Amino acid sequence: MFETKDDLIPVERRSDWVRLRTLVAVRWIAIFGQIASILVAIFLFNLHLEIGFFAIVIGASVILNIVASFVYPENTRLSERGATLMLLFDITQLSALLYFSGGLTNPFSVLILAPVSISASALRPKSSIFNGAVAITFVTLLALFHVPLHMADGAELIIPDIFLFGNWAAIVIGVLFLGVFSWRVTSEIHTMSQALLATQMALTREQKLTDIGGVVAAAAHELGTPLATIKLVSSELVDDLKDHDLLREDAQLINEQADRCRDILHSMGQAGKDDLHMRFAPLQAVIEEAAQPHTSRGKTVNLEVLGSEDGSEQPYVYRRPEIIHGMRNLIQNAVDFCETTVWVDILWSKRRITLRIIDDGAGFPPSVIGRIGDPFMRHRRSEKEVEKRPGYKGMGLGLFIAKTLLERTGAEMSFANGSERHDMHLHAGRRSGAIVELSWRRDLISVPEGEQNKALGENTPLKA
Repeated sequence: MFETKDDLIPVERRSDWVRLRTLVAVRWIAIFGQIASILVAIFLFNLHLEIGFFAIVIGASVILNIVASFVYPENTRLSERGATLMLLFDITQLSALLYFSGGLTNPFSVLILAPVSISASALRPKSSIFNGAVAITFVTLLALFHVPLHMADGAELIIPDIFLFGNWAAIVIGVLFLGVFSWRVTSEIHTMSQALLATQMALTREQKLTDIGGVVAAAAHELGTPLATIKLVSSELVDDLKDHDLLREDAQLINEQADRCRDILHSMGQAGKDDLHMRFAPLQAVIEEAAQPHTSRGKTVNLEVLGSEDGSEQPYVYRRPEIIHGMRNLIQNAVDFCETTVWVDILWSKRRITLRIIDDGAGFPPSVIGRIGDPFMRHRRSEKEVEKRPGYKGMGLGLFIAKTLLERTGAEMSFANGSERHDMHLHAGRRSGAIVELSWRRDLISVPEGEQNKALGENTPLKA
């Protein structure tokens, strides 16, 4: 749903957002409302209206709806151009009705805001601006040129010019305000929806890795017994076939291949148990697992266990994919932007678990530090940042995913810098860069003390 402009800024594509059936249904409601308003004006308020002109204008809407309903399938979605033309027709049709019924002296003139709001919500800015400009043009013309309203006795309904101007100003301001407001809110909702989808995909991937690791460990365990049998039988055949060289070589080959299979399954099973098959582990071990992919990238990642604040023992925490993936993303971000070193401080108490990720880079830019965690942040990167991370698009989606996943586990997060951006004494090896602090209530992610000796579960994949 997004394309990139200059490979940096996401450009929203709103094509095919609106179903034709939706606009047709809204137009039918408008048609019945227009007919009801005309009947009330004639029979209740005794206004003199030219029914023939209204019949032509409303009939055009009826014909368009009938054609759209019978010619196109029910699930047709309008293109950008198609939706623009449909809404432009609605603006023109309503303006024509207002022209024959007093222009801006008609209180229903405010309804011209409806198609403008729909346009801003469903179309790209260029199309929305075009429809808004057309609406303002028609409103201005209606203020100057229109057929006055007359009572049944021929008396003309006249309102003071100041009220006419006020009505015009209110509608124009409404077009501008509602247009911008509707476009902005819809864009933010859609952006958040796309970012949450990316978060769910990341979590699903992490869960699949967890499931695969469990299956690998279980397979390694189950295949151990038949391989041991093959090993034993082949060893006996080697001893029994001393006088048959060819057969003895075949039995020896089977024996060697059984050893090879045993070694492969042992490494696979160990990896599954060490990385994924364990249901929970000491806090330090979980953080080490999250940091492991980034410890061999030419930067130093120091895990510093600061220990307990009140003498409590190191907690065992559940190895939830959200925690591992979120921490891994934060550590990756720190490694990407540090000069030489990243520190991960680990401390805990009986009530809380706290982690701090600190680097010796330049820190978060002041322009975005208050918006960290928002998806698709717009930030112009410096030449130095481009050199550090040439493939990085700088949209903030990675931090959004990490923040969302970790907050789902109950984490409270804060972002800060170790020193001011204008500090010219920054140097490698100093905790002067970005600081990310995470804090959990201990009972949300830690294992009760009575279950800490049951770290390994059955050979079944972990569940989310």
